[in-house]
Amino acid sequence: MSTIKPIKIYKPKPYLLACEFSDGFSATIKLEHLRKECPCALCTTEQKKSSFSMDVPLLSTFKAGMNDLKNIKKVGNYAIAVEWGDGHNTGIYTWENLREIFKKHALEQQELEELEKKFG
Repeated sequence: MSTIKPIKIYKPKPYLLACEFSDGFSATIKLEHLRKECPCALCTTEQKKSSFSMDVPLLSTFKAGMNDLKNIKKVGNYAIAVEWGDGHNTGIYTWENLREIFKKHALEQQELEELEKKFG
């Protein structure tokens, strides 16, 4: 059984990330969604804490540069590691996890056009 994996990952805009997968699925998401879905232990703990409260997410999760993607590195043949503008770099996104994130947060063409009008 072959694993579905990304064949191309790129930033069409500074605030977007696009990915094409080996099975033909492709999508574009906001970088903020990739960051919010960071699978590292620290972020997962923060997500759990904020989900127990009806208030706004924890203030400790908002940092300058946190949604600025600085680098993506392949990890073996199963994942990528992402480095963010605030220095955070411990999240390792497996191919399966990455695919789920892109499927969950895929932007429709109309949304992409609206973002283009708003941010250029």
